[in-house]
Amino acid sequence: MDYVLDKSWSEKLSSRFEIDYKRQLFGWLNNEYASKVVFPPKEKVFAALNFVPINKVKVVIIGQDPYHTKGQADGLAFSCHNGTPQPSLKNIFKEIASDLNIQMSNSTDLTPWAKQGVMLLNTSLTVVEHLPASHSNALWHTFTTEVVKILNELNTPIVFMLWGNHAKSFLPILNNPNHLVLTAAHPSPFSANNGFFGCRHFSKANEFLTQHGLTPINWQI
Repeated sequence: MDYVLDKSWSEKLSSRFEIDYKRQLFGWLNNEYASKVVFPPKEKVFAALNFVPINKVKVVIIGQDPYHTKGQADGLAFSCHNGTPQPSLKNIFKEIASDLNIQMSNSTDLTPWAKQGVMLLNTSLTVVEHLPASHSNALWHTFTTEVVKILNELNTPIVFMLWGNHAKSFLPILNNPNHLVLTAAHPSPFSANNGFFGCRHFSKANEFLTQHGLTPINWQI
């Protein structure tokens, strides 16, 4: 199956990129998939955008790149296809349970969030098996930066959650006062105790959405 991209995103992004860039991106991607084991599957590369059309985005959580082990990456940042909880996701669930005083299940499939308007966007949308950050390059960075710029330009209030220095690199382009930008340490076990635990981003996001007449997110998985 070939790449699939939501119509609202396809139309918007097509007007922002030169033909040469698109040819370069997809030419490089096709070569990578043909010559290496790359995750996620082609049809899920743009899953973060496909689940949440432009006018449905309420929350944006920015990750770095997909899981690089077979059967895990599903195209959504921090989400795990095969249900094996990864350390960062475990800590995200711990913070949600503490923040909202709810019990989280053992499911690691975050599509219930995406279906409610939570864009789980990795900066690099693909990765080579067993090689983290292997597709962390200018081609993907150009693409995802443009996605964030498009969202920043919207008037409808959006919550951006930036965890760790990598995600915080988007701060300079998030200058629309209509939006709420929340920052914290990364949920990785190496940094979660340095400001991720106790950040209360999930309750803050729901308070913001409610204040602006939008339906809050049901974070319980």
